[in-house]
Amino acid sequence: MRAVFDSNVFVSALAFPGGRAEAAVLAVVDGRVELFISKPIILEVIDVLARKFGRDAEQLARASVFLYELGTVVKPRGRVSILKNGPDNRILECAVAAHADVIVTGDRIMLRLGEYKGIRLVTLKDFLDEVLNFGDL
Repeated sequence: MRAVFDSNVFVSALAFPGGRAEAAVLAVVDGRVELFISKPIILEVIDVLARKFGRDAEQLARASVFLYELGTVVKPRGRVSILKNGPDNRILECAVAAHADVIVTGDRIMLRLGEYKGIRLVTLKDFLDEVLNFGDL
């Protein structure tokens, strides 16, 4: 399965280990999910970790390297302006460039789309339950 994770999934996995977000990341590490990511997504994750979680330069550098190595980095060719929040559009752009099957997000506005260009938008819980059969993690 080809997946794109919203930045909120990465932030949750890195800031709050042991939860569903980390389980999704571990599914990538274990090879059960093929993850795609873009530079704008990585930059947003690093920005949030710095601003909201006070991560220092070394921690941010490690997180950046981890994200670059975790998935296949794609460079979207076109811009999308479907949603009001610019970073949300960067997620859609990445998913289109990656020919992803699914976008995993906790963003309610994005989830309301349900699907974008044949790419399903699902919650983290639904992703783990439906795709990875993790049940009540």
